[in-house]
Amino acid sequence: MGMGAATAELFAKAKAKVVIADINKELGQKQADLINENGGDAIFVYCDVSNEQDVEQMVKKTVEKYGRLDVAINNAARTPDDKPIAELDEKEFDSLIAIDLKGVALCMKHEIRQMLAQGEGGSIINISSVSGIRPQPANPAYVAAKHGVIGLTKCGALDYSKYNIRINAIAPGAVDTPMLRGALEHFNIDPEPYAKQLSMLGRFAQSEEIAHASLWLASDASSYVTGATIPVDGGYTAM
Repeated sequence: MGMGAATAELFAKAKAKVVIADINKELGQKQADLINENGGDAIFVYCDVSNEQDVEQMVKKTVEKYGRLDVAINNAARTPDDKPIAELDEKEFDSLIAIDLKGVALCMKHEIRQMLAQGEGGSIINISSVSGIRPQPANPAYVAAKHGVIGLTKCGALDYSKYNIRINAIAPGAVDTPMLRGALEHFNIDPEPYAKQLSMLGRFAQSEEIAHASLWLASDASSYVTGATIPVDGGYTAM
């Protein structure tokens, strides 16, 4: 849903063959079906990114269906935590780190292995957050995970650029997604004034605006870009 759905649709329109991987079987299959009904080419693969066996199978099924893997976008995440460090809930912390940080590392591991086996390079895009650049109050696990995603991105770029595998990160600002709306409702925050606090443009981003950044990083138009973190945040990190 949200950025993942918009990205899958945009890449399909650009004639990419798309593999949607998600823990939500119903929504994932529905999105793949929608792409196929509109003339695209997509499949759905169940994957819990915190489980290495699932991640390995995701890449394997991609190659079985389409023969190769050229671009990977690591976007899976869960709702941020909402307590400062002294009130940290260990179970919530572990869950968030497992999905938002370890999940990215596991995906990179198996995506890079496949790209190395192909010997023709590739592009990996990790979705971090402005919280990976500038912390928010009472989000220690989420902030730590998203900072970590930027670190993983730099490490991957450093190690694998010699194989023409480009690895970059996007740091979205406040994007109008079901996850954001749910978090605002949970924290009892009024969306309209909050949007103005989080953007020079005075609004939330649309999922498609993040998807276009991913499409650019996936394409040869960004052939000299690796190890970068690109904020797509309406100017928030410059405020």
